[in-house]
Amino acid sequence: MNEEQMIAATPEGCTECLPPNPVEGFLRSERMPHIWCPGCGIGTTVNCFSRALLQSKLDLNKVAVVSGIGCTGRVAGYVNLDSFHTTHGRAIPFATGMKLANPDLTVVVYSGDGDLISIGGNHFIHAARRNVDVKIICINNFTYGMTGGQLAPTTPVTAISSTTPYGCYEQPFNLPNLAESAGAVYVARWTTYHVRQLTHSIGEALRKKGFSFIEIVSQCPTLYERRNKIGDGLDMMEYFKEASVVKHGAATREVGIGFQGPIVVGKFVDIERPTFLDLMDKQMTRTLDAHYTGSVVEDHVRG
Repeated sequence: MNEEQMIAATPEGCTECLPPNPVEGFLRSERMPHIWCPGCGIGTTVNCFSRALLQSKLDLNKVAVVSGIGCTGRVAGYVNLDSFHTTHGRAIPFATGMKLANPDLTVVVYSGDGDLISIGGNHFIHAARRNVDVKIICINNFTYGMTGGQLAPTTPVTAISSTTPYGCYEQPFNLPNLAESAGAVYVARWTTYHVRQLTHSIGEALRKKGFSFIEIVSQCPTLYERRNKIGDGLDMMEYFKEASVVKHGAATREVGIGFQGPIVVGKFVDIERPTFLDLMDKQMTRTLDAHYTGSVVEDHVRG
């Protein structure tokens, strides 16, 4: 009997009869309730991430989560893993340092589009270029949720924000195309409606060696939907369901998102190339020969 069947067979009103929630062990229950608004999609993504970890069979003592600033940045404080809530835009360089200092870690950067792509954009493209072995989960809700609903680097043209009250006229980033162009070896996009596909995709990224990027299109009912008069969180889930088109392997240059337009989802990139540490070890071995005994970072730590 699977989890859904067990819940369906539970007598009505018998909360003690419910099966244990498999995600509960991944959360710091003492920090609940969380700060996210009713209808926010971030909690759904945490559920998918937790289930992906459960299915991955990874040693959780060797998994670290790094977040920046923003609503999604709070994930680091809620997951029951080694986690770090860093400064604005600096989650990726922090994660890079962790991976270089301890290559055995699986390092996941979990943050929002503003933190990762705006103030953190320079770090994003260079980590992808270097193919640093970190996993990037980017929650894209088209706005700066925590600081008042300002224009974000992903806000669609014509959408209203607190800093564009007459509508956005700036071209937004196409995040999968940006990631692929910079050098990511794994690129996917799903919405908070696609929980099973997203869980599977996170699992693939966790097992992938190299810079992996997953964009999760999510709702922000308090600021983005309310200001644009497009309903609440449930209305956005209906939109994600109706507007999403699954196109695995789609050319990323063609998957940009317009205001309330179609959303192309799927796995777009899955390739192999040497990681930053692989290339560093190869170059140091070529240059130093027998004098090189392993990772430069490891040598420095030992010294």
